[in-house]
Formats: sequence, C-alpha cells, structure tokens
Amino acid sequence: MEKKYTPVIGLEVHVELKTKSKMFCQCDANYFGAKPNTHVCPVCMGMPGALPVPNKTAIEWMQRVGKALNCTITANSKFDRKHYSYPDLPKGYQISQYDEPFAVKGKVTVKNPYVKGEAKSFRITRVHMEEDTAKLSHEGSNTLVDFNRSSVPLVEIVTEPDFSSAEDVKMFLEELQVIIRYLGVSDADMEKGSMRLEPNISVMKTGLGTLPPYKVEVKNINSFRFVKEAIEYEVKRQIVLLEKGETPKQETRGYDDVKRITYSQRSKEDAQDYRYFPDPDIPPFAFDEKYRRDIENSLPELPPAKMERFEKELKVKEVDAFILTRDLGTADYFEKACKALKAEKIEPQSVANIIINKRLLTSLKLEDFVSKAKGLLAAKKTDTALLEKNIAEVIKQNPQVVADVKGGKQSAIMFLVGQVMKMMKGQADAKTVIQTLKEKL
Repeated sequence: MEKKYTPVIGLEVHVELKTKSKMFCQCDANYFGAKPNTHVCPVCMGMPGALPVPNKTAIEWMQRVGKALNCTITANSKFDRKHYSYPDLPKGYQISQYDEPFAVKGKVTVKNPYVKGEAKSFRITRVHMEEDTAKLSHEGSNTLVDFNRSSVPLVEIVTEPDFSSAEDVKMFLEELQVIIRYLGVSDADMEKGSMRLEPNISVMKTGLGTLPPYKVEVKNINSFRFVKEAIEYEVKRQIVLLEKGETPKQETRGYDDVKRITYSQRSKEDAQDYRYFPDPDIPPFAFDEKYRRDIENSLPELPPAKMERFEKELKVKEVDAFILTRDLGTADYFEKACKALKAEKIEPQSVANIIINKRLLTSLKLEDFVSKAKGLLAAKKTDTALLEKNIAEVIKQNPQVVADVKGGKQSAIMFLVGQVMKMMKGQADAKTVIQTLKEKL
C-alpha cells in the first residue's frame, strides 16, 4: 500500500547554545541538574518592566551554525514577538524571529560511505535565533514550572520538505549533530534536551508532484531512534486515513516512546495565529560585509572537508575516514598518531585500523598509543622450519583445495593460508606464509 504514497517530511531542529549567560539576561545558562528556579531573574521570568539585552556571543555562534550549513548570513535582521498562551511562557510571547532571520537558504550534503558515490542533499530554509521556554513537569494533577531554562539561547534550524523516508531524516540529523559539535557551540545532547527534533510529516500520492494540503508536526523528540519510529508510525497512520478518503488533520502531536505511537496534542497554528510583530525593546541589526566574512573565516575544518582530506592526503578508505570524523576528538587523535608514527613508516590506514578495531586504545595517552601501535604492527618473526613443516601438513590434509588452486582457483589459497596460520598460532607473518605456500604449491 505504501508504494502508492510518498512521505513528505520537513524538519525543525532546536539546539541550545552553551553560552555562559542566557539570551537576554545575565543569568547562568548552565542550568542542567540545578535546583528549580535558581538560575532566574526578572527578565527570564517575564516580570513587567524587565528589558531584554541580546547576547552578542549567542548571535555570532548562531551565525556560525548557519554558515556551516552553507546558508547566507543576512545583512539585516531583527527579533520578533511570537504570541501564544502557555504556562512555560511567562510573558505571553516568545522572543523569536519571523521574516528577517539571521541566516537563510542553505544546503547540507550527506555522503553514504557504505555505498560508493551515493550522496543526498537537503535544503535548509532558515536558521534563526530565539529564547528557550521554561520547563514543565507533571506530578499527578499538578503541573510545576521551572524557569531555569527560560531564555537560554536556542537556535532553530528549519529545512525544506526534502525528506521522503525516516532513514534519510536520521542520516541528516546525525550529520547535523556532528557539525554542531565540531563548531563547539553546543553539546547537542538529546538526553539533556539541548537538541530537540520536530518532524513535519504529510503523505502524498506517488507522482502527484504537489505538496499535500496539510502537515502534522510531532513535537520535542529526543533521540534519532524515536524520530525514526515516530515518522514511520505517522506515515502509516496517515495512509490509513487517506485510503478511507479522509484528509489527516493539520495538528501538533506528541510521541509516546513506550507505546511507539503518536497522539494528538492540539490543532497546528499558522503564522498569523502567532501575531508576529517586531520586538520594540530590541533594535534591528545590520551586519557589514567584513563582519559576515569574519564569521565564515571563523569556521573550523568541518566533517565533510576533513573526511575528504583523510581520503586524498592520508589515503584512508572512505568508510574509515567517515568513522574517524564522526567525533572531533577521535579525528584529532588519529592525526597526531599518524604524525608520531610517520618516522616508523607506518601508514595512516594501519593507524586507522587500530583506532577503529581497538577503540579502547584512543583512551591511552598518545605516547602509550604509539608504543602499543608499534607492537601491534611490528612484523612477526617467523620460524621458517616450523612453517615449512606445517605447510607440508596442510597440503597433505587438503588435496582437493590444492587441486583447486592448481586448477586456477586462486581464492582457494586463502583457505590454506588460514589453516597454516592456525597451526602457527598466529606467530607468523602473513606475507611470508602466502609466499612460502605459493612456492611449495
């Protein structure tokens, strides 16, 4: 049934920045684990007369995120008030951005290292800045409000509806998390809520070409697995409705990760429902060309570029370069190890093999890692007499395999090599074993 339909998915991703202070006040932004309502002041609690002052570092970091996603940093921008009534929003509005965000029109290309030449690109509509809301917790019939999170700098990344599968969404989000961590602006830790995922999902008849007249937003998902499950459930739910001749409601839904289902929360608002207008307490911004160029020049080497460099300059296999660049610490460790082992004429691919296959070694100090690597990669001394004796025994015990090798089936020789290595208990150089075996055959 699903072949008749194509999912249409766009994303809204919220990322908390790890600045020292909040977005519009001087309160400590490192609130996680703190006693409720201890990182607060009149500004982030929305007291009458309290005036917001924008955090310069947060804006610069947000623009770096935008540039890392290949967006254009806009020359002019402003903050707007987004009005809605909810207990986590003490002012009755959220300071956000509407028609003049800080960054627009980007693109992220994600390579699939396991399928040579496969890459997919996803468009970024906008990257804008807003303040986070307070956190609600429910105890029985009571709802408690913790304002520690209120006004923490929050980046919202909005994509075009370019995704047609949950797998593509997961692949993009994993890449996005790696990019953000490379920038050092956020831990993007979903367990702590510093990266929250909100897919907008609809379904259209395959080949129709026009977007469906509705979309369903699933709010505040905190894991890649859950976002994949939520999308897959929601697509199936909507297809059932379409098969009945019904159009799914445009609404906001939550995800129950125990029952693995989505559930209705409220009807989904349109932009006009929020009554956006420019925040009168915060002047608009103008960024000259030099400022925007400096933002671009401040970016570190990002995962795609680092991966390409590892492949071209260090001759590391594509899939291994991908694995090594998923974590900046691992990538840096790998490069330092390569430099330290260069004098020993140990190739980067061999270093990559050790790091990937023996992950615990990267917890060692670099000098200890280098010592271990030398030992692991040192050519094994081979007892020639014992080797020849064992080869003769293996040839005697496997006449059919020997016949296959002599008949031109060269792959069969690896079976014999394995048998010899087993008898040598690994105490032999593989190249020596192969060469000697070929001579005897």
